[in-house]
Amino acid sequence: MQNIFPSNTWQAFKRHKRGWLSLRILAVLFAVALAAPLWSNDKPLWVNYQGKHYFPLFNTYHETEFGGDFETPADYLDPLVRRNITSDGNTAVFPPNPYAADTLNDFDTEPDPARPSENHWLGTDDRGRDVLARLVYGFRDSLLFALALTAVTTVIGVAAGAVQGYFGGKTDLLMQRFLEIWGGLPELYLLIILSSFFNPSLLVLLVLLSLFGWMGLSDYVRAEFLKNRQADYVLAAKSMGVSDGRIMWRHILPNSLTPVLAFLPFRISGAVLALTSLDFLGLGVPTSQASLGELLAQGKDNLDAWWIGLSAVGTLTVMLFLLVMIGEGLRQAFDVRSRS
Repeated sequence: MQNIFPSNTWQAFKRHKRGWLSLRILAVLFAVALAAPLWSNDKPLWVNYQGKHYFPLFNTYHETEFGGDFETPADYLDPLVRRNITSDGNTAVFPPNPYAADTLNDFDTEPDPARPSENHWLGTDDRGRDVLARLVYGFRDSLLFALALTAVTTVIGVAAGAVQGYFGGKTDLLMQRFLEIWGGLPELYLLIILSSFFNPSLLVLLVLLSLFGWMGLSDYVRAEFLKNRQADYVLAAKSMGVSDGRIMWRHILPNSLTPVLAFLPFRISGAVLALTSLDFLGLGVPTSQASLGELLAQGKDNLDAWWIGLSAVGTLTVMLFLLVMIGEGLRQAFDVRSRS
């Protein structure tokens, strides 16, 4: 049985300079985006007020606890609250970018959408929300969604392709007819219809897109299983009485994952584009949630506010470029001719 992970595969990927550099850059950007609540939030990380320690990032405090007049959650962008928690020996540590994705700053003086400035590094959108914060949170959610969708569709696609390729015959014939019918359904129309029955969310979109996203991958796995099921090591395992499930899992699957792994970055980029497209059309997550597609729609509707569309397009371009370069590196690493 051949080993799908030869010792020089990882070294071959690292020798692909563009792919290796892109993987490191994307990992750093993803880590920064995951840590966004620590550096882009409208709440202080820590407050020392009159000798007491507060952590507004993790707990909600009323304005009266900081010398205010109202029993409402403290608005830390309010100049009065800020003055109370930073004067007379009090201390507060604010994030570098004091805005979350849904923050509406009622104390801004410029009309929305506002140009980039010291207060808003990439400006604001047409509702007064910070573009940088929405980009970072949208980048994080898009990549998390793409990773989850890729994982789900990969598992389903590998399982379906493995069953088709290993058993063949009537099983393969019936499943192929099902795939032809299922693949012929108008996916966009079904998404529009189904989204009208459910409140839009990333979880709902994950389920809906998973219904169709696995079919392209199953064809590659089916072909690999059809090729490998007659291999000598498989016939030997059968003659020894090894169960079909164990043969599929332990013997054939490891030798059939090369196309799956090589196409993973491209499937991730496809998932990012699918979510962005649905959000752009208004069929994705609510507009209150950070989304790259929603920023693109705002850029289309506010052509004079160039910073909105330019920021969204730039973020998508960088993300997809890095994923494509990683995919190119993986494809070369798994190419035996390239390694030799």
